[in-house]
Amino acid sequence: MGSPVPPPLVALVGGETLLAREIRELLREATPAPHVELISAAVEGSAVLAAEDEEPVVMTPLSKESLAGSKVAFLAGSPAASRRTLKLNPAGGPVLIDLTGALEEQPHARLRAPSAEPADVAKIPAVIQVIAHPAAIAVAALLTRVSQAAPLRRAVVHVFEPASEHGQKGLDELRQQTVAVLSFQKLKTDVFDAQAGFNLLARYGEEALEPLELIEQRVERHLASLLAAWPGVPMPSVRLIQAPVFHGHSISAWVEFAENPGVEEIQRVLTESGVDVRAEEPPSNVGVAGQSGISAGAISVDSNNARACWFWIVADNLRLAAENAIAVSQEVL
Repeated sequence: MGSPVPPPLVALVGGETLLAREIRELLREATPAPHVELISAAVEGSAVLAAEDEEPVVMTPLSKESLAGSKVAFLAGSPAASRRTLKLNPAGGPVLIDLTGALEEQPHARLRAPSAEPADVAKIPAVIQVIAHPAAIAVAALLTRVSQAAPLRRAVVHVFEPASEHGQKGLDELRQQTVAVLSFQKLKTDVFDAQAGFNLLARYGEEALEPLELIEQRVERHLASLLAAWPGVPMPSVRLIQAPVFHGHSISAWVEFAENPGVEEIQRVLTESGVDVRAEEPPSNVGVAGQSGISAGAISVDSNNARACWFWIVADNLRLAAENAIAVSQEVL
């Protein structure tokens, strides 16, 4: 008997981030579990020792050598780290699966979201596979599944953005602001340049790390690309709002049908298509932490428009992005 084939080598750039932890957890469940090379994007030139679950974890610095030999490289660090990885990626190197959105403007990049793509979509090989913004994935998944109940005319969507979309920095700043507001202390505003704690923001301050309107444009752009594969599903109007929550997207959607199929029929179609429908008690962003896919609830007919319905959708933003990245990697591996 020959020696067993070793599992494929996977590089994980930004191994210290929240997104990377989700990816690692999902990879551990794979059969066989691939060998994962943890690469830190934070420090160059030396190995990084990090703590995870009270266990020391060694991460190698980002370099050509650390990428060589891998079939897939997940980019889960900062946008700058993703761009640096692209420059360092050797010829014949790994397929880059970008969860930061930094490489979407590259000529050979392809936007991906397997959970919101048609089953018969062509799997076009690409060296750069960019994972769509999780809010765009969630909205696309809702609209494409609801359209199976009846043709859609138009939709309006409000997306409530969690702090974890800005990584650990966003979580830390919201946590500090929450405590500071209650104790009348000075607020830390490095990420949002505004009070995010106990507040709703339609825009960040001028000195924010990234303007909220640019994130909103990214969601719209990714959503339009995903829905282009679904003829007949209209592009909704989208508004992005920063919510004072740590984790999980919450989405309020208004959908108008050509003829309203009714709440029961909508719930049946969503359930059969794999959506977690909570008919009795609407889902919450806290309740879906660590859960796959999207959850829907509070589905009701609009009292002012009999052809329209309201939907409440929630999803674990990091888990949703990681699951779609893993699905893309499985196509490669």
